[in-house]
Amino acid sequence: MVTYAFDRLAVYFQQYGVLDFLLPFLLVFTIVFAVLQKSQILGDKKNFNVIIALILGLLFVVPHILGTYPLGYDPVQVMNETLPSISLVAVAAIMLLLLMGIFGTGFAQAATPLIAILAIAFVAYIFGASLNLWRGPYDIFYWWTSDITELLIIILVFGLIVYFITKEPSKTAGEGVWEGVKSLFEKK
Repeated sequence: MVTYAFDRLAVYFQQYGVLDFLLPFLLVFTIVFAVLQKSQILGDKKNFNVIIALILGLLFVVPHILGTYPLGYDPVQVMNETLPSISLVAVAAIMLLLLMGIFGTGFAQAATPLIAILAIAFVAYIFGASLNLWRGPYDIFYWWTSDITELLIIILVFGLIVYFITKEPSKTAGEGVWEGVKSLFEKK
């Protein structure tokens, strides 16, 4: 019975424009207002920041409602398609950083730039896929979908978890190398 209520709520959100107008407007308004407040481009004038954020938020969603954006380049549609995948990348990166923090601050600090680069690459790919930039005759990744991206992130995170839990202590000639790697995991 609860599922039915949530299904009806989602239908109402879709029918009354909450998903197409209100949520994208609030997101754009909030981000623009926060950037204007933090950067203080217009000084300490909160009224101006609100007006500019309001105008940019409306300029973002009104053409979508009127249907005047070119086909395939509607920013509201791109946002609705990409944000779930980007949220998954953000959660995966945070979970990976938490796991690395368990093993030691040195390792976490050393791996953070790599995680940031991978996250930026995934976000660029997700936006490009939403804009159909990766579709074409010369695209070798035409089979790559957001589902495959999500699956690979999940497999990578769980693979790292299993590796760090089940790895055996090294007793080979490269023990000095492993000592250096182990020093990355030690808390300082």
